[in-house]
Amino acid sequence: MASERSEILAGGIVLAVALGFLVYAGNASGFGSDAGSYPLKASFRGVDGITVGSDVRLAGLKVGTITALSLNPQTFFADATIMLRNDIVLPDDSAILISSEGLLGGNFVEIQPGGSPDNLGPGDEIEDTQGSVSLVSLLMKFVGGKSDTAGATE
Repeated sequence: MASERSEILAGGIVLAVALGFLVYAGNASGFGSDAGSYPLKASFRGVDGITVGSDVRLAGLKVGTITALSLNPQTFFADATIMLRNDIVLPDDSAILISSEGLLGGNFVEIQPGGSPDNLGPGDEIEDTQGSVSLVSLLMKFVGGKSDTAGATE
């Protein structure tokens, strides 16, 4: 009888630890509550390397996450919803772009603040966007040696 109780107690402890780990992992990955953040929208020509949960950074520090990506059927652009921390207030002429951490690193979304005295509010759209740049297409242009003046004579 005592061994059954100890087995049940040990199983309960293992389940409690597992549940605690799942809650911690969910909060750390951005799947927790968004009580301390507000949404912004942006529309990109291309979002290669960005997924839901990707970091949004300002001056190299994480200030938000991508919470939704969808294709706009009218513009054929990728519409993104960004949850930004409440303590970050951006001027309405800020720019947002997709950057790379390097040749082997992943992509993230970078915010470049503007200088306007007016600020973006919840649900506003960042108009100045730059989509991802394909490293393969850049390398192909470089290797191919194509330039605008290749056929020009002096």
